[in-house]
Amino acid sequence: MPELNALASSSTTHHMTRLDFLVEEDFDEFRARFEQAVPPLDSAKMTELAKADASWDEMRAEVARYAPHEFMIYARIDGTPLMRLAGHQVSCIEYLMGNHVIAERMFRHDPTTLLYAPLRILLYRVGAGRTMFTIDQPSTVFGGLDNPAITEVGHELDDKLAALLHHLGVGKPEQGLVP
Repeated sequence: MPELNALASSSTTHHMTRLDFLVEEDFDEFRARFEQAVPPLDSAKMTELAKADASWDEMRAEVARYAPHEFMIYARIDGTPLMRLAGHQVSCIEYLMGNHVIAERMFRHDPTTLLYAPLRILLYRVGAGRTMFTIDQPSTVFGGLDNPAITEVGHELDDKLAALLHHLGVGKPEQGLVP
């Protein structure tokens, strides 16, 4: 069987920085606060806007109204039940979190950005009263696309993520995304 890289039209190697934030809070309590701060995407409203052929300004206004911390949950994948079947007792949920208005500012330069937008978040229990919040740092994720305009938005996402974490009581705002 041929090597996968040999089958590709091109290949790019890039590096990302994974950030792990230890949260001194019970998993279920932190998860509930996270999901309150980052609401699920209102799919019905987005479909309604698309069917009405709304303007992008209308979409921006709806997203700004709906996402108080500038992020929405596009998907929630609870790995806990399936991993329990293998004997694991760790509560673990993956989220796809983002904002398509922000993503569009990168997409216009390179559709490949949608490989990484929305952002992937992992919350998991690390013991009694402790939770881990894990994410690949947006600026390093989007920096791998080697486009300064996209990288700039990645840095803005770093700042928005730091603000969300600060709101949730994780880290200190002056530290930015340094764990």
